[in-house]
Amino acid sequence: MTAGSQAAWNRRRFLKGIGTAAVAAPMINLGSFKVFAASDKRYSRRAVDLVTSTRVFDMLSAPYAYGPMVQALMSAEPKRKDGFAIPDEQMALVLESGVDVFNPAVGLGGDEVMAFIGRMNALVAERPGQIVRIDTLADMERLEKGRSVGIILGVQNSDHFREPDDVDVYYHLGQRVSQLTYNRQNLLGSGATDRVDGGVSSLGAAVVERMNELGMAVDVSHCGDQTTLDAFEVSSKPVLITHSNVRALAGGHVRCKSDEAIRAMARSGGVMGITAVRQFVSDKEPTTIEQYIDHIRYVADLVGVEHVGVGSDQDMHGYDDMPEDAQQALKSGYSASYAFRQKLDVDGYDHPRRIYDLAEGLIKRKFSDDDIRGVLGGNFARALGTIWKA
Repeated sequence: MTAGSQAAWNRRRFLKGIGTAAVAAPMINLGSFKVFAASDKRYSRRAVDLVTSTRVFDMLSAPYAYGPMVQALMSAEPKRKDGFAIPDEQMALVLESGVDVFNPAVGLGGDEVMAFIGRMNALVAERPGQIVRIDTLADMERLEKGRSVGIILGVQNSDHFREPDDVDVYYHLGQRVSQLTYNRQNLLGSGATDRVDGGVSSLGAAVVERMNELGMAVDVSHCGDQTTLDAFEVSSKPVLITHSNVRALAGGHVRCKSDEAIRAMARSGGVMGITAVRQFVSDKEPTTIEQYIDHIRYVADLVGVEHVGVGSDQDMHGYDDMPEDAQQALKSGYSASYAFRQKLDVDGYDHPRRIYDLAEGLIKRKFSDDDIRGVLGGNFARALGTIWKA
């Protein structure tokens, strides 16, 4: 079967597999398809083929909804509320999103991490055949577009690693990605909003070494500048920036990465996932999918398109659809340097099928099919394949 016929077959199987409740039969209109019954938006044959024939990664996104998760964690009785459940209607959106692999990491610490890892493993048990835990690249062979998705167990902090042996404990529970620090200092290093960045500590270096040995990915998305650079120096394996943006395009935002850090990421063999948090994309209005793609173009031009991917930092719906109390609770946990604006999402990239819009946008910006497949997932798959070879 040729590459073209394989892609067409994958598209037909995907459209058939989702079911008529979610996806309309292709309606050709000057080369475009009305893919989703609930929307009149049309996508080109090329964009549909690229998404449906690619293992699409979103290296910071979740199949559960962030609103209920935040409300549960912020409630007076957080242990009695489950914010990580996935109702059937939410699962339907996940399956039709075009994304195959999610990293649903959150910024927890201490004993909360054990409970979170346990809950993610329970999601896999609750939806057998629909959610697959991805421990190795071989696990992705079990995925079928539109019928099942994979989750990589990750955490946006590493302060549950109080000694190197703790890495082994969580590795055996399924954790495969760990961000060294969240926004603030821990025993391993400094966060992006710390006043002073002391870099990776001796414990942090030992933890990174153990992560390398076992095959757990080091992530520096929220790390301070020196901690970020130190991680690339200390690690013998590629280091990931699962979800951050280009500082030069976002008014110097502290949560974004400098050109120096992006170059160090590429030298390590890593990949940088671009987020769709509005103030990380641009400090000016309008902030649209075009400005989002500017970050992909910038990284591609600076270090090569093989080092950029997707890490949306959103659930299926985006932040602006969250209940007001949940959104305010979320914002209250961050430093003033985050500079939240009224809207949190990027215009045109704030809905469950946004990966199709990204494919369309990359086509318009003259990226080749191979480069688009890399951005959509191939680049992260390559890097994780190297990291997970323990």
